[in-house]
Amino acid sequence: MIGAAVEAGRAAHEIYSGDFAVQRKADHSPVTAADHAAEAIILRRLAQAAPSTPIVAEEEVAAGRLPAIADEFFLVDPLDGTKEFIHKRGEFTVNIALIRGGAPVLGVVYAPVNSALYIGDVAAGRALRSHQRTDLNETAPREPIRVRPVPARGLTVVISRSHATPETESYLAHYPIAERVSVGSSLKFCLVAAGAADLYPRLGPTMEWDTAAGQAVLIAAGGSVSAPGGAPLEYGKPGLRNPFFIASGSLHPVPLTV
Repeated sequence: MIGAAVEAGRAAHEIYSGDFAVQRKADHSPVTAADHAAEAIILRRLAQAAPSTPIVAEEEVAAGRLPAIADEFFLVDPLDGTKEFIHKRGEFTVNIALIRGGAPVLGVVYAPVNSALYIGDVAAGRALRSHQRTDLNETAPREPIRVRPVPARGLTVVISRSHATPETESYLAHYPIAERVSVGSSLKFCLVAAGAADLYPRLGPTMEWDTAAGQAVLIAAGGSVSAPGGAPLEYGKPGLRNPFFIASGSLHPVPLTV
């Protein structure tokens, strides 16, 4: 999974560094050659490593190719944060997760522009971060990451750069907030996992491939991701759409009621 994410990120970064066209899918969301190139690499690498494990990938699903979902399957977003990619903001990621029993158990998030690689092994309770450059083949040193204690001065909240909602503002009124950080893609999960933020509320639409890898990293780092009512955010749902959710570090968040 790590090798697939890094190779896919390298291909996406190469396209990002030049000129590229933007197309529209059937749902009118944008897509580029980087989405397709990265996904092709991931599909090939995962099929070689685990040929019997189904792969649910965003562009495959958009093309009408959704495999039968078993108890264990991969979830792939080859380029999370396409709007950030298009606007050259750099905050896009490659996301790969392994789902088992409806929960993400392994996750890899790679941000090639920032050379930021995040890895989560939920069963081992181990989350790692490294500075993995796209122009080097050597494996960069990896350091453990962990969520931080709730700061006395107030929370650092990460919110979506492209998908802020009034519901998010209403929810944040429950907390003392010292700082807000707007970030694209699944990097929001990773900032909480690495102790750079405390709370990421998402009261807006997401798909399962948007969140699974980041959720695995955050949970492996000691955090949590909860759906309305406090239940864990689960995977393999019909339609693959997520409800609203709250991702947090050591904070016990106010449960969602929507």
